[in-house]
Amino acid sequence: MKFQNESSARQGAAGTPAHGRWYEDACAASFAFELIGERWSLHVMRELMLGPRRFSDIRAALPGISAKVLTERLARLEELGVLIRRKLPPPAAVQVYELTEWGYMAEPVMQELGRWSVRSPLHDPTLPLTAVSAMLSLRTMLDPMKAAALEARIGFDFAGDRFLARLAGGALTIRRADDLAEAQAIFRAPAPGAILPLFYGKRDPDEVAATTGLAIEGDRELALRFAGIFALPPKIAPSSTGNAH
Repeated sequence: MKFQNESSARQGAAGTPAHGRWYEDACAASFAFELIGERWSLHVMRELMLGPRRFSDIRAALPGISAKVLTERLARLEELGVLIRRKLPPPAAVQVYELTEWGYMAEPVMQELGRWSVRSPLHDPTLPLTAVSAMLSLRTMLDPMKAAALEARIGFDFAGDRFLARLAGGALTIRRADDLAEAQAIFRAPAPGAILPLFYGKRDPDEVAATTGLAIEGDRELALRFAGIFALPPKIAPSSTGNAH
C-alpha cells in the first residue's frame, strides 16, 4: 500500500504522470524539465512572479501564445501545484492566476538561467521585452556590493504598467503599484526595453532619452545612481574548434 500511495502522489490531479512522463529518469533536474519544460510554461510563470494576473493580462504580455495553449499551460501548472486560480474580492470580482509558495521558489532558478544565458554572444537584447521581464532582470543583475551603499524607492511606468522598486539593506523588492506617490524618482518609457541601454549599456541618459523616449522624473541623481548598480556578467569567449582537453 505504501508504494501505491507513493505512485498516486506522483500523478497529477488529472492522473497524468508528473515524474517520468518524458524521460523516465530519477534525476531531479530531469523532473524539473518535466514540470516546467513545456513551451511557454516558464514564460507564464515569469509573468506571475510579481503577483497575480488575469488570463487576458498574461495573453497580452505573451502575444506569441494562442488562447488554447495558454489555457493548457495554466491548467497543467495548476494540476502540478505551481499556480492556483482564485477570484478577487469585489469590486474587482475577476478570476486571476497566482503562483503558489512553491511556484515563487522558481525565481532563483530563472535568475541563474538568465545570468548563464546572457553570457552568450548570441543573446539579442533588441528583441521585445515584457515589463515583468525588465523588472525581474533588475533583481537578477543587481551588484550586491554597489547596492549595499544605496537606499532608494524608484518607480517605473511603462505606458501605464507601473512598478515600485524598493532598495534597502542591499535587498531589492519590486511590486506592482497603482500609483507611484512613494517613489523618489520615476523612470517613464513607452516600452520596457528603453531602460536597457542606461541600466546595462551604461549609455548617456540624454542619448538614451533621445532614442528610446525614456524620461526621468524626481530625484535624477538618485535615479542614475540606482541605474548604476546593475551589471551584466561578461560574455563567454568565442568558442574554439578542436579538443579543448
